[in-house]
Amino acid sequence: MHARDVLSRPVVTVRPETPLRQAIALLTGHGYAALPVVDEQDRVVGMFSESDALAVTRLDAVTVEAVMAVPVEVVTPGTDTSAIASRMLTGQLRSMPVVESGILVGIVARSDLLRTLIDDDATIEAKIRALLDDYAGSRRQWDIEVADGRVAVRGIFADDTEQRTVAELTRLVAGVHHVEILEDRVLPPQR
Repeated sequence: MHARDVLSRPVVTVRPETPLRQAIALLTGHGYAALPVVDEQDRVVGMFSESDALAVTRLDAVTVEAVMAVPVEVVTPGTDTSAIASRMLTGQLRSMPVVESGILVGIVARSDLLRTLIDDDATIEAKIRALLDDYAGSRRQWDIEVADGRVAVRGIFADDTEQRTVAELTRLVAGVHHVEILEDRVLPPQR
């Protein structure tokens, strides 16, 4: 498995001239431990972390450039995940930017590597469930079964259009190879 298989994107970034207060708001608002610092061409020029923010006492006069970590350890999309894990452990890094031809294309965090250790079907199911929950909100009425990338979504659908929508949303998840929609028929109440 390689960085391209586990990276997250889009990547939340900051610029060297970003005010520290704004960068901290991005860190805390998204729940990240660090953000890549990029220039105008999206080349990684530093990393801004929670530790960098905690080391500063005057927020109003400081930009990210004054506290960011340089140089930055980066990986390419083809870097093996075991090499990434080793570099993270050795360097006590919580995330590593992924660059291609010098341009930021994603980021690999420890959580991305940890996800590869659990059952892939469980990960696929969780991603599908999140997409369908966003789509249906509190009226979720589907069961999801995943086996080797084959997905069955069973439940009650408003109409054929909703079945197609659920199928297309399911196909968006990486690792899904086949989608089957199974509609449960509900009998009208007896009088």
